[in-house]
Amino acid sequence: MNLSNIRAPKGSSEKRKRVGRGMGSGMGKTSTRGHKGQGSRSGVSFMRGFEGGQMPLHRRLPKRGFTNIFKKEYTVVNLSRLAELEAGEITPEILYQRGILKNKNGMVKVLGVGELTKPLTVRAHKFSESARQKITNAGGKAEAIA
Repeated sequence: MNLSNIRAPKGSSEKRKRVGRGMGSGMGKTSTRGHKGQGSRSGVSFMRGFEGGQMPLHRRLPKRGFTNIFKKEYTVVNLSRLAELEAGEITPEILYQRGILKNKNGMVKVLGVGELTKPLTVRAHKFSESARQKITNAGGKAEAIA
């Protein structure tokens, strides 16, 4: 084997479809557009989901569910993540600066996954019962923000 007889595997490369090149091309006359109708004309464009005039699927299916516009979204932070931070006092602003919070005005809930070894003052919007207990056992304070 040398460079002069290397070939691509059979069937790995396919020739480009050349449309509108006469009858000998195998796609002559109508150039794969069929006869008459909207799709055979130039400048045709269908909207997404168009089904030829049939009622589209997204309109045939029933509306379902309910979205509560008053729902409060909390960003969950574990105690193990707070223990990694080198700070005596932890607030949502500090979490935002360190990249833990994505939204500057987001609400924070602290969960009790992990262990605390040093006392921390943690200010957050919500605490799980286990997180509150672990923070106070370590000699810190869990302060809820209203």
